[in-house]
Amino acid sequence: MPNSSSISEFLLLALADTRQLQLLHFWLLLGICLAALLGNGLISTAVACHHCLHTPMYFFLLNLALLDLGCTLPKAMANALWDTRHNSYAGCAAQLFFFLFFISAEYCILTIMSYDRYVALCKPLHYGTLMDSRACATMATSAWGTGALNSLLHTASTFSLPLCKGNAAQVFFCEIPEILKLSCSESDYLREILNIYFSLCLIFGCFVFIVLSYVQIFRSVLRMASEQERHKAFSTCLPHMAVVSLLVSTLLFAYLKPHSLSSPSLDLVVSFLYSVIPPTVNPLIYGVRNQELRDTLRKLWEIPKCLLLPKMCIFF
Repeated sequence: MPNSSSISEFLLLALADTRQLQLLHFWLLLGICLAALLGNGLISTAVACHHCLHTPMYFFLLNLALLDLGCTLPKAMANALWDTRHNSYAGCAAQLFFFLFFISAEYCILTIMSYDRYVALCKPLHYGTLMDSRACATMATSAWGTGALNSLLHTASTFSLPLCKGNAAQVFFCEIPEILKLSCSESDYLREILNIYFSLCLIFGCFVFIVLSYVQIFRSVLRMASEQERHKAFSTCLPHMAVVSLLVSTLLFAYLKPHSLSSPSLDLVVSFLYSVIPPTVNPLIYGVRNQELRDTLRKLWEIPKCLLLPKMCIFF
């Protein structure tokens, strides 16, 4: 029986059976990825270049946008374009590592952002002390480090398994559950399952922390006298909560669902929801709905027009 050393590539799930649908899926994924890259790139540029956005909230938003820039699936798009299902063993390991890194670090940043909003709305007098530049840098570094450590742990554990059940994975990009199905070592399989459960417990713990933070935030918001302030707070917090809920619910369903519910089409939809949707909707939630960001982007857009048409330019 072949083991992992004899497997040089994996066969991934094709997005469609016909060539026309494959090309349609390619253009759809390309459009989504370009929208995510454009939106997150604009947010990163605005926060980095404009001094009025150098605050803790926008600092964490910059980190979120940078992580979302990495949440693309070029291999899946290439397979759909070139009508192939192949992914090399090393390529699959790299894809799994970077996917876990970006999604783990992003979830940590989302947790920190909920804490930032909690301190800003519930303890405004202590905000400057609790969220100073050193504390923000420490939290952001911890988020990136946690993502790298979690990714390294799972990637090393998964690809150290002996694989003897073929090389066909019923997903459109490399994921842990499908690779575990190819394992022939019961003890190593159970070890990685325990690692997954531990990570899911941490994810659920962070989710509980986020929910409790927003419960306190909503209580403070409801006590605000100004209806405009309440609307501004709710418009910031509710979309954040929606993104976190989508990410957590789909991840938990993907890794904890019973085998009776598993099917290639369902797994494809769930994987799409937590891998592609959050990086695309985050710029819409945190950028389009944010007046300060819109004003900054408008000013940045005026600069090249002023350089091209100086006589027609009226500086702000």
